[in-house]
Amino acid sequence: MHDARALIEMGAEAVRRLARRGYSLDLSELESLQSRRNQNIRSADELRAESKRVASEVQQTAKQGGDISKLKERAREIKEQVRDIEAGQEEIEAQLRDLLLSIPNLPDDSAPDGDSEEFAIEIRRVGTPPAFPFEPKDHVDLGEATGILDFGRATKLSGPRFAVSRGAGAALERALATLFLDLHTRRHGYTEYAVPYLVTRKTMTGTGQLPKFEEDLFKTGVADRELFLIPTAEVPLTNLYADEIIPPTELPVAMTAHTPCFRSEAGSYGRDTRGLIRQHQFAKVEMVKIVDPETADAELEEMVGHAEACLKELGLAYRVIKLPAGDTGFSAQLTYDIEVWIPSQNTYREISSVSNFGTFQARRANIRTRGEDGKPKLVATLNGSGLPVGRTLAALLEQCQQQDGSIVLPESLFPYLGFRRISADGTPEA
Repeated sequence: MHDARALIEMGAEAVRRLARRGYSLDLSELESLQSRRNQNIRSADELRAESKRVASEVQQTAKQGGDISKLKERAREIKEQVRDIEAGQEEIEAQLRDLLLSIPNLPDDSAPDGDSEEFAIEIRRVGTPPAFPFEPKDHVDLGEATGILDFGRATKLSGPRFAVSRGAGAALERALATLFLDLHTRRHGYTEYAVPYLVTRKTMTGTGQLPKFEEDLFKTGVADRELFLIPTAEVPLTNLYADEIIPPTELPVAMTAHTPCFRSEAGSYGRDTRGLIRQHQFAKVEMVKIVDPETADAELEEMVGHAEACLKELGLAYRVIKLPAGDTGFSAQLTYDIEVWIPSQNTYREISSVSNFGTFQARRANIRTRGEDGKPKLVATLNGSGLPVGRTLAALLEQCQQQDGSIVLPESLFPYLGFRRISADGTPEA
C-alpha cells in the first residue's frame, strides 16, 4: 500500500514507474480524493474549534443571565455540520483506501522492461541438465509406474489438481521438507514457526493478497467468522508482526515454516493441469525476512542464495533469472525467479520466487521499527520459496530417473530416508 502524499509528490515519476508494470495511475483522481480528504479534515477541525468557543460563550452568557437560545441553536447546527462532514469523510477515506489498495508496488529500476518471462534477464546457470540415453519420462508417468504417486484416487477424493503420495513417495516428500527446514534453521539462521493455515481478511490484506486476488483464494467460515486458507506461509509469517514496532536490535527477523498452501489458480485452467506443477493444495517451505530498508537489497541477494542452497544439496540443475517489471508480482518491487530443469519438457520451470517488497507490505500491515532518531519508521519485507515440495519432487524424479524406471536419489536425502533408490516397482532400496 502506498502513501498517497508520496505518490502525488512523485507525480509523473510514479506514473512512469507504474506504467512499466502495465498499471495506469490516475493521478488526478488520487489528487482529488486527497484534496477532498484534507479539506474535510480542515473544515471539521474549524467547526470543532467554533463549537468550543460557542460552548464557552453559552457558559459565560448564562452566568450573566443573558439569552442563550441563539447560542444553543448555533451549537446544534455545528454538531449537525460536523456529523455530516464526518459521514462524508468516511466515504472519502474508504474511496481513497480502496484506490491505494489497488495500486501495485513501484517496480525497482533495476528490473528490466517487459511484461513476460521472455524479457527476463538470466543471471546464472548452475549444474548441467542430465543427458539421457533414452526418452525421459515425466514425473507423472514415473510416479504412477512406481506407485508412489496416485492422481486418479486424488481426483476421486477432491477433483482435479490434487495428488496422493504413498510409500516411498510420501517419505520423500517428508524428507524434502525436513531437509529444507534443517538448511534454513541450522545453516541460514532462520527461526522455524508453526502457524495457522486459516487467517482473517485483514491478514490477507496486509501482505497484498486482498483485495486484488480474492478469486485465487479458498475461503471458509463458521457463523459470522470469515477465514481464508493461506496461499503461502508468507501471509501468516509476515503478519505475525502486524501493528507492532520491532526494536532495531531485533532486526533482521528471519522466519521459516513448512505449511500446506491452497490456491484456486483462477484463470489458469488448461496450463499445467497434469502432475505436480500447478495444484490446488501443495506443501511448501517458506522463508520470510523483516529488515531495515537500508539492508533490503543485500538481504534479497542472500535469500536467493538460501533458496539455491536447497537445489545444490539435491544436485539439481537450475538457473536464476531477474523478472521484468511487468511480470513482477503485485506487492513486489524486485523479484528473482529460480527455475529448475524439467527433462520431460526440455526447459527450465519456476521453482522459487524470491522478492523484495520494500515498505509496501509493511505499510499495509503497519509493521515498523525505530530509526536512529528513535521515531517509528516502516520496515522492509522479503520472502521466497525455499522450496515447494511438489515441484521439487517432480524435478527430482525426472532428473534422477534411470532407464529401468528406477530413481537414484541424492545422497543428501539418505539421513532422512534411510534408502538411496526407489526401484521401478516403488520399493525403497538402500
